[in-house]
Amino acid sequence: MATVGIIANPASGKDIRRLVSYGTVFDNQEKVNIVRRIILGLSAVGVARILYMPDYYGIVPQALDGLKQEDKVSLEVERADIELTADQQDSLNAAIFMRESGVGCIVTLGGDGTNRMVAKGCGNIPLLPVSTGTNNVFPGMIEGTVAGMAAGVVALGIADGPPAVMPSKKLVIYKNGQPVDIALIDAVTLRDRFVGARAIWETERLLQAVVTRGEPHNIGIASVVGNIEPVIPESDEGMALEFGGEGRSVLSPIAPGLIVKVGVKGHKKIMIGDEVRIIRKPCIIALDGEREVEVKEDEEACIKLTFDGPRVVDVRGVLHERVKKWAGERSEG
Repeated sequence: MATVGIIANPASGKDIRRLVSYGTVFDNQEKVNIVRRIILGLSAVGVARILYMPDYYGIVPQALDGLKQEDKVSLEVERADIELTADQQDSLNAAIFMRESGVGCIVTLGGDGTNRMVAKGCGNIPLLPVSTGTNNVFPGMIEGTVAGMAAGVVALGIADGPPAVMPSKKLVIYKNGQPVDIALIDAVTLRDRFVGARAIWETERLLQAVVTRGEPHNIGIASVVGNIEPVIPESDEGMALEFGGEGRSVLSPIAPGLIVKVGVKGHKKIMIGDEVRIIRKPCIIALDGEREVEVKEDEEACIKLTFDGPRVVDVRGVLHERVKKWAGERSEG
């Protein structure tokens, strides 16, 4: 039975960067509307079952309740059996449950932080990330209808490899030789001793960064890389940066509407398997835009670039594969 998981984060699009920059508040009713279109897309291509992450707002149940009578779907809809914590742990637990339940694809609604948590639990299940967060680099702005159709095509087994489903890079953070966390886009060390507010926007606190990608059209730390020497998602390289006022000044959009000059003391390309040592301690490491890992003065820490990130659905690639398959079936008939 073809099953698609839906993880819609009700907290995405509401962090402190709405107060310190000009980010749009992405309300949960709009997420309901997007999920409603995703469900209709899934139903249209023949998906039989949806497994969804429960949440305090009831995004998926509201999406179903709001369907017009003539648009009611017959597919099974089941709630993931997880204990709610009302924080980012829900996304991780839901991804683990969906992986163990054998879903064929997971659609996420959230930002880079949401997808980082899902990536920690989804294993080899393809992700289709729909952007509803802040400084998004990993998920894109995808129309819900075609997102649902593409996820359904993947879950049905019609498309399952490049260019429809692509591998992605990942950063692994080590402390004292042990892996402690991951990032999908960037790991940034900050001149802080405590986590505090998770989001980052104060460039004077930046120490080092390691990124998997960065292009001029990105927002956040990835934009700094993009305005120095772009690194595309498909390449087998990343970049390490050291911040400081002695080097070049790079004009970058660090947050929506917040365009600042960032001092970059040095930068270098790194390859898959390379490790970058954290040299300025104590510090906090922010992962995909959120402070997460504390590194004390007496601890050793490094960041490793890998190509072991989640498999990511390319909507255009998937739907093109679907058209090719249908064309082939018609010609054979």
